[in-house]
Amino acid sequence: MERTAVNPVTWSVDLGFNQGELVSGQTRTLYCSGQTAMDGEGKPQHEGDMAAQLALSIDNVEAVLVEAGMSLTDVVRLNVYTTDVDLLFQHYGVLAARLGAARVAPATTMLGVTRLAVPGQLVELEATAVA
Repeated sequence: MERTAVNPVTWSVDLGFNQGELVSGQTRTLYCSGQTAMDGEGKPQHEGDMAAQLALSIDNVEAVLVEAGMSLTDVVRLNVYTTDVDLLFQHYGVLAARLGAARVAPATTMLGVTRLAVPGQLVELEATAVA
């Protein structure tokens, strides 16, 4: 698989994401359901703590990737849904650090939503990976 960053403008690169990701020669594509700060039994964790919810949400994304024989390096698209955009920006470094450590800058969309499916959840991550 070959990945090529597509950035007709470059401001997004400093924020940790590409405007687009051109993927060619892929063999497998994984579409992950939205992952939140839930434990292994499906119980919500870290109510009111955006940083902890981001960390557990990306852990849960990574668990799905690993189960499919992939890693964060394979993520080409990441959708971030949050009930509080301003609070998310204050803690976005938690997510950016994980993506940076994986040396990946997937095409990303962030959306503010009224609520998520599980009460108390502040953020949900939805990933697409190609390997």
